[in-house]
Amino acid sequence: MEERRIKLIWDFRGEAAQKTAVHHKIHLEEYCSAKQLNNCITGSQDIHEMHSIAFLVVNESQMIGVRDALKPHRGEVYIATP
Repeated sequence: MEERRIKLIWDFRGEAAQKTAVHHKIHLEEYCSAKQLNNCITGSQDIHEMHSIAFLVVNESQMIGVRDALKPHRGEVYIATP
């Protein structure tokens, strides 16, 4: 059985939200590379013009260490869409 995946989310609000989320995604990619995390997924998404997110998807077994190091605002179970 495949391990559950967790999506860690950072919220950014205001006029610079979109640019800040895109920039934060770069740092998440660097973290994944430095820590050699398996199967990392990073991204950014605009919720609306004043709210954007950056996210990092990790295996559930890695979540606590990543959460404690990076302090995301929230998290949810990740379900991959085909």
